[in-house]
Amino acid sequence: MRIISGIHKGRRIIAPKKESTRPTTDRSKEALFNILNNIYTWEDSSVLDLFAGTGNISYEFASRGVEKIVTVEINKGCAKFIDQTAKKLNINLKLINMDVFEFLKKTDSSFDIIFADPPYNLPLNNFQEIIDLIFKNNFIKEKGLLIIEHSKHYNFLDYPRWSHSKKYGNNSFSFFKK
Repeated sequence: MRIISGIHKGRRIIAPKKESTRPTTDRSKEALFNILNNIYTWEDSSVLDLFAGTGNISYEFASRGVEKIVTVEINKGCAKFIDQTAKKLNINLKLINMDVFEFLKKTDSSFDIIFADPPYNLPLNNFQEIIDLIFKNNFIKEKGLLIIEHSKHYNFLDYPRWSHSKKYGNNSFSFFKK
């Protein structure tokens, strides 16, 4: 995986082989950030990265100038990798090593962008729980977005607050607005 744009543009990050992660592909990530570039001023934005895995998305936001990034990952090996990589890149992010559902029940912060990339085999009802927790607890700022990366086989058309989806190969991004 590589960082697409910003101060770390072109930087390759080698994910640990022993961790079972599925980093967002460069092609999908580039398409996602092309959409977001037209909406946000990075320096003024705050980001929550849920199910962070390798931290791929957090590094991309940081490279583009986002200063407030909270990254949540339950896997200790992945969390260690995120911490080490952030230090190498001199990225200031707040890493939370805990279960996303527990985090969402305890936090009281709000964000401009919440990106969630849960395991593709996560049951559909857990996706609903993520969406409900985020909107019920006002974790999204007024003009913010929740973006969920998921298998192309999932469809969120009938979910409250769903705005639209974009498909890239085997994965999709679904966008939810306040």
